[in-house]
Amino acid sequence: MLPNVNSSDVAAFFDLDKTIIARSSAFVFSRAFFQEGLINRRAILKSAYAQFMYLLAGADTEQMERMRAHITAQCTGWDIAQVTAIVEETLHDVVDPLVYAEATDLIATHRQRGEDIVVVSASGTEVVQPIAKMIGATHSVATRMVTQDGRYTGDVEFYCAGENKALAARQLAEEQGYEMQRCHAYSDSISDLPLLEAVGHPTAVNPDRALRREAQQRGWPVLAFSNPVSLRTRIPAPSNAQIAAAVGLGAVAAAGAAWYGLRRWQR
Repeated sequence: MLPNVNSSDVAAFFDLDKTIIARSSAFVFSRAFFQEGLINRRAILKSAYAQFMYLLAGADTEQMERMRAHITAQCTGWDIAQVTAIVEETLHDVVDPLVYAEATDLIATHRQRGEDIVVVSASGTEVVQPIAKMIGATHSVATRMVTQDGRYTGDVEFYCAGENKALAARQLAEEQGYEMQRCHAYSDSISDLPLLEAVGHPTAVNPDRALRREAQQRGWPVLAFSNPVSLRTRIPAPSNAQIAAAVGLGAVAAAGAAWYGLRRWQR
């Protein structure tokens, strides 16, 4: 987790993908991984299709589980030091242009109120933590993988999705003294319904169909974020020394179908 910077008893919990950034954080480092020989063209194609479907329809619990299994199987045996270097070198290039301007404005509003910002994501902590630092978050909670002898074993220590997101939020609230009924939560996915239910002020952002229906039935606010901008123009970027060692999970960030995504990458 990121170090605590204030003593607020209120936090704003943000999902990451399609809430703060416009694509899946688990996939955005794939081009760099391909160039370094960690993944092959077949993995690029499979991941492009998965990313395309995620952008179109979101991900329910079953899809999230399949995504977890795919990613962990793919990175089994990866050398952590190699991936750390790749992510650190490419972090700003691949993530910086994807941050929603509306999200940065909302984060700034919460910070001006003296409230903590917490990023809660199913992506790996090694990816989520440096992104959280980029946006000025107070804490981050994410999926943790098991490592041994400097490599990933393929096992997952904690999968930060579904009910586990709500569990992680409550545990952090207990540690930091947050009053959950005064806290806020933002997400795009029906899989995050437990997190949204755990706070007093839930908001759906770019919701999938199921979450939009749930939000309308419960009278929750619904926000549309649609303007990715360069983070450098809105939040000062940290120095390299401030960026935590990052390990990647991923495939590809593609906004079209698998064939189109691969052809575009080749160009």
